[in-house]
Amino acid sequence: MSDIALPRVVSAERSGKISLRIVQTVCIFIIALVVISPLFMLLIASLKDDRFLILADMGSFRAFWVSNPTLSNFKEIAHFSGELAFGRYLFNSLVILAVTVGSGLIVNSMAGFILAWGSLRGKAVLLSLVVALYVIPQESIIMPLVVMVSRAGLTDTFAVQILPWVASPLYIFLFYQFFAQLPKELYEAAEIDGASIFRIYRSVYLPLSLPALATVSILMGIESWNQYLWPTLVTQTDYARPISVAIATFFGQDSIYWDRAMAASVLMMIPTLALYLAFQRWFVSSFVGSAVKG
Repeated sequence: MSDIALPRVVSAERSGKISLRIVQTVCIFIIALVVISPLFMLLIASLKDDRFLILADMGSFRAFWVSNPTLSNFKEIAHFSGELAFGRYLFNSLVILAVTVGSGLIVNSMAGFILAWGSLRGKAVLLSLVVALYVIPQESIIMPLVVMVSRAGLTDTFAVQILPWVASPLYIFLFYQFFAQLPKELYEAAEIDGASIFRIYRSVYLPLSLPALATVSILMGIESWNQYLWPTLVTQTDYARPISVAIATFFGQDSIYWDRAMAASVLMMIPTLALYLAFQRWFVSSFVGSAVKG
């Protein structure tokens, strides 16, 4: 290749790279626009005080603009008693979320650690049963669960919305996979020092499992926060009703209160978004580490 042709090749390669970056940027922008636009429209709609105007603006660019923003919708639903007791519903959901995720991390991580390093007979069979339980849809066991909690007198309580979902085959398996990938020398060294299996779990393996803890926290938190069918079946009053069920009250047969429903949806979105942002670093590193190891 001559000295004259070489600069042309280099220039063509640079032009190709620039074109590729432009295409990638445009694609990322389009994907981000598709993902963010419904959330932005939800926020804008929650700042409009006329439910008929919200419905009329749907399907046009006016849905993304509000001329006179107001927080009146949030003020109307931010009560702890009465017909619009969404402060109470939000508090109920936060309690259920915190207790479910906190207890679920302990139970599922302990079970995963025992399956990975515990001296149990038939661990392979137990692990197969855990995977098999995950295949069973939750909807297929809901009615037997409803009968059980009704006979136990647990309906319309916080416990009935927490206890059935604390232990999960999926999260036990995720913790098992994470713990099983850690070096065996860690367990042997701690065992030689005389540490019990619980001490090894608490002081050695649990501090190393921040990516797994973050992943399970986010997944379990989203699953618990978005529960609708189960709370509908086991709650009858405002005492323990979560916000996911309460939002449905705005969609009546005669009229739909879009303004209040939009404000309640914004309130419902904030805790899960905060949970993800709090654990984002470890959540992303968990997936990156799994991809590298795979």
